[in-house]
Amino acid sequence: MKLPNLSTLLTGAIALAVVAGLAVFLLGGEGTKTATLSFDRAISVYKGSDIRVLGVPVGSVDSVEPNGTTVKVEVSYPESVKLPEDATAVIVTPAVVGDRFIQMIPAYDGSGPVLADGAQLGVDRTAEPLELDDVYQGIDDLLVAIGPQGANAPGPDGEGPLSKLLANTADNLAGNGRKINQTITDITGLTTTLDNNKDALFDTVTQVQRFVKILADNDETVRQFNDSLQGAADLLEGERDDLAATLDNLGTALVEVRRFVQDNRGSLSSNIDSLQRLTRILVNERESLDSILTDAPLALNNLYLVYNPAAGTLDTRANLTQPFKMLLNNPIQGLCGILREQPGGDQLCNSIKGPLSQVTDALPLDDVSQLLPRAGVAAPDRPDQYGDATLAGIIGGGQ
Repeated sequence: MKLPNLSTLLTGAIALAVVAGLAVFLLGGEGTKTATLSFDRAISVYKGSDIRVLGVPVGSVDSVEPNGTTVKVEVSYPESVKLPEDATAVIVTPAVVGDRFIQMIPAYDGSGPVLADGAQLGVDRTAEPLELDDVYQGIDDLLVAIGPQGANAPGPDGEGPLSKLLANTADNLAGNGRKINQTITDITGLTTTLDNNKDALFDTVTQVQRFVKILADNDETVRQFNDSLQGAADLLEGERDDLAATLDNLGTALVEVRRFVQDNRGSLSSNIDSLQRLTRILVNERESLDSILTDAPLALNNLYLVYNPAAGTLDTRANLTQPFKMLLNNPIQGLCGILREQPGGDQLCNSIKGPLSQVTDALPLDDVSQLLPRAGVAAPDRPDQYGDATLAGIIGGGQ
């Protein structure tokens, strides 16, 4: 077999390099992004450890270096992998023995800004797992704290308080397993009920909060009410015996009333029916009752005034001659006064004023009462006071 010469090999290598360069140029290469993570410690994290998102490897650790009191971890991942701007880094232990990896959380959901290239995450954005030695040390510290050198230190009786607590608890719980189980079951049901009615529960709590706020805003009024209530309670306390006696008598009275109602049921029913009819009559005659109640006081007062206790009589004055007296003093005014008592009296009065004035003016008298002497009746001292005798003289002997 004939081997190719050197020039042929060089030519092939150059051609292959050109093709690879053109492929990279035409197809484009994928870049990488870096980030710097700071941890309090980075046990079992090495160069080449995985960087994962949702458990899928997306990058690797480039370097792990101590940086004062922290550990600086440089990581890189493809530019196509997007992490949220607020991402955090957590060291995850897949097994007790073995390498660990760094998990980036949360995963990018496709919205919002992404973590920039060269971002730095401080210790406030990183977390480490609890080491097994720390777990053992915590258990040891707990045992020492509750042991004979700690909370369970022996007392004067040689027994520690924690031992007493466990012994008393065992004695109290002995034979109550079913009750404890039922209690836990009931508590579970209660929590389920509260969960199913959490909206109503929260609404109730809100209303209670509003009520408490109202009480707080009206603290002085509430205090006064409480003081008044306390005063009433003290009064009832002081009158407790009298109140008890009153209630006892009231109970006896109610028994008697009940017996009376049972014995007189027929009579009571009849009386109630009669009372109902009487009430109906009073309602129908309420206008008449109103008139009586309005006028009766005046009538009774007048009756009191006309009573003559010396003679035992009712002295009244009819004043039947008053209209005639008015006619004698002023015929026009007297006649109009009588006419105005009738419908249309004002118009009739106005129609007769003129003719009647001409008649009175034609008489050669200054006063109509001067006609009295011609009738054989003596005129009184005052023209406005004519008695029945005067009127009889005018009617019987007038010309």
